[in-house]
Amino acid sequence: MSARRLSVQDEQERTFILYEQQRQAGAAACVIGVDEVGRGSVAGPLTVAAVALPLEPPILGLNDSKKLSPAKREELALKIEEVALAIGVSHIEAPIIDRIGMAAALRAAMAQAIESCGLAPDLVLIDGNPMRVHPKERCIVKGDASVACIAAASIVAKVRRDTLMVASESEFPGYGFASNKGYASADHIAAIRERGLSPLHRATFCENFLQQKLF
Repeated sequence: MSARRLSVQDEQERTFILYEQQRQAGAAACVIGVDEVGRGSVAGPLTVAAVALPLEPPILGLNDSKKLSPAKREELALKIEEVALAIGVSHIEAPIIDRIGMAAALRAAMAQAIESCGLAPDLVLIDGNPMRVHPKERCIVKGDASVACIAAASIVAKVRRDTLMVASESEFPGYGFASNKGYASADHIAAIRERGLSPLHRATFCENFLQQKLF
């Protein structure tokens, strides 16, 4: 068997396991997967996606968005949009995060994304720890790499947020948002110290960078 064929077969088997995990969690019920991106960035929104993904047809290649190339994420996001029963996305902007804190922002974003699906789910599978945002929720640590619908939510959230950050580059030049996506890279920190904060920055996340500039 060629290496190419073996690779495809391995990917098919891995994808099958993701769907099997979803099937075992919710059988044939309406299941929504939920994941977030941008929690640790210093600029840009916190983004949460909720995806109701049917068991058929399977989408080959689903995985934790962090394990995929940008091109592969965009390709899979298009397939997810074609197949999904519903997709809900919520963005919580920096000023709100500064005002209410990340924990409250995350709960609000998850609740909004789930509601935006417009469904009455039998089960809501959330990546990570208990959030208490839905009466039917079940949380799965590292679910974005082990359950199909959560992996799909991970991909949608990442692609939607990255698109926003790339578009922000022209409106707020000099911070490298197209490349750093709002995360605290060395170049981004240097730009914050030189230019100060843009409206996209989370002031409470950047205080340490600005204080260090004084010494």
